[in-house]
Amino acid sequence: SSSSSSSSSSWQQGECRIDRIETREPTYRFEAEGGVTEFWDHNEQEFRCAGVSFHRHTLRRNSLLLPYYTTAPSLVYVLQGRGTFGHLVPGCPETYESESGSEREGGGEQERERYGEMGRRFRDRHQKVGQLRKGDIVASPAGIARWVYNDGDEELVLVALEETSNRANQLDENPRSFYLAGNPRSGGEGGQQRQRESAFRHHGQGGRGQPEFGNVFRGFDAQWLSEIFQVDEETARKLQGEDENRGHIITVERSLQVLSPPHRGEEERYRRGERRQYGGRGGSSWGNGLEETVCSARVKENIDRPSRADVYNPEAGRYSTVNCFTLPILRFLGLSAGKGVLHENAIMAPHWYTNAHSIVYFTRGEGRAQVVNHRGEAVFDGDVNEGQVLVVPHNFAVVKRAAGRRLEWVEFNTNHDAMINTLAGRTSALRGLPADVVAAAYQIPREEAQRLKSSRRETFLFQSDAGERSRRIAAA
Repeated sequence: SSSSSSSSSSWQQGECRIDRIETREPTYRFEAEGGVTEFWDHNEQEFRCAGVSFHRHTLRRNSLLLPYYTTAPSLVYVLQGRGTFGHLVPGCPETYESESGSEREGGGEQERERYGEMGRRFRDRHQKVGQLRKGDIVASPAGIARWVYNDGDEELVLVALEETSNRANQLDENPRSFYLAGNPRSGGEGGQQRQRESAFRHHGQGGRGQPEFGNVFRGFDAQWLSEIFQVDEETARKLQGEDENRGHIITVERSLQVLSPPHRGEEERYRRGERRQYGGRGGSSWGNGLEETVCSARVKENIDRPSRADVYNPEAGRYSTVNCFTLPILRFLGLSAGKGVLHENAIMAPHWYTNAHSIVYFTRGEGRAQVVNHRGEAVFDGDVNEGQVLVVPHNFAVVKRAAGRRLEWVEFNTNHDAMINTLAGRTSALRGLPADVVAAAYQIPREEAQRLKSSRRETFLFQSDAGERSRRIAAA
């Protein structure tokens, strides 16, 4: 494969202590005019060893996350809200266009007569944009600029993972963002930010985990920019974000006028299953694999819809994946994702990823998880709650259980086709062993070995026996 997916993470290099794993919460918070971005400290051992960084954007209504690009590929999950986004791919045509004399702007025949044979005049032309909704997974290659606008009725919340150890990143593993506008760091200054940095240094980290970002135009000479863009120096200085204090997320005074297909039309296409794919869910396979070019590649897939679940148990929950087969661009990024939902007291069977680290963000509810290493030691055994991140290293076994009414999570995996192997259930490693091997390994009678193998008919989402007993008692 020509994939840039291979990750030379420190887990494999033995550079990190892996006898203890902790759930992590954001360390840095950068306020801006139109929202806030929270960063997890990428120097924590879990993130450093997995070769990833993690952050969360919250955009208020009518707010714009300014265009920027990163040194590493990323996956974004839309946790809440809806919006519009764009990827600026070098060399791709401006296929979204609006004519000044079109009936859409109210001109009709009078406007066309006014322009006569001069040819069409365009109010705007730009590269294609897409729509975001809750549950979308969006793939962004390294070095590709992107922007996001919240045109919904509530806050738009995005959680994002960057694989800084990916081969596409030829710098070190510190996450870097290059903004094309504004003065991104200005919104994070102030007393509260300084207090957070002081507290961080107090814990011995020296502030090394801070994100690095700024406006790329700021370092160029204003006169050069004036000449390059053929504008006056005042406009050139605005490119540099001079005297700018709105931060990296700005508020748009009037709603942003961006050419974009209506949300309703896209929702209809989703319901009809009209999606280009390669033998994936939601329709038959067509195309020879060449119909997606750099400019036309799909970059998002919704993972929240119950109808696309890969594993479903009405009593226990569901589990869905997005990988290179359902979203082909992931083959080049070397990433994939999964979404899990567990009902009250339900269990996801003990399992491990055979070819990937798994970075789990808990999106709703509370529960408990255990992670076990190659020495048979529990390197994590504790509660998990909404908003926390848990890193599960490659081949470490993990089990999750819901507490209360529900537990939901999204997981980002460092392989374009992350593969699960389970320790219990109908498709488990134990089920595949001959009964005599099981009996000999565990020193149990053959009949008991047979019962052990077939004790669970489910795949890997299990209804809790305790929950079933309580329901029977309540019914009685």
